[in-house]
Amino acid sequence: MSGVNKVIILGRLGTDPEMKSLPSGQNVVNFSVATSKKFKNKQGEQQEKTEWHRIVVWGKLADLCHQYLSKGRQVYLEGELQTRSWEKDGEKRYSTEINAHVVQFIGKGDSQERPAPSNDFAPESNKDFASEDIPF
Repeated sequence: MSGVNKVIILGRLGTDPEMKSLPSGQNVVNFSVATSKKFKNKQGEQQEKTEWHRIVVWGKLADLCHQYLSKGRQVYLEGELQTRSWEKDGEKRYSTEINAHVVQFIGKGDSQERPAPSNDFAPESNKDFASEDIPF
């Protein structure tokens, strides 16, 4: 039996996207997104809980995120959970991230930037498009 690994997030960036280029020439962007929910505790007082999510975006979609997203910007993401492990100073470390395949920019960006598109963009593995197909 096969499984489903799908995550949908609507939240705000907690950091500006950080771009890295791999030796292969492919770009990758990392940033964090906060999601919050409000609820009442047992005493009836309003409470808010915030969860932080690590986001990873690859390829042309990474380039777009780096160009148009910034801290505080609202974003809708679809992707899958992935856990990476590595060793540092002899200790095994882990990180659970969302590998985003769809990113939709919500609201207006910094007024000094061009307006961001509100279309969904999927990475090359899911959607084949040339740079001239991008609507801006």
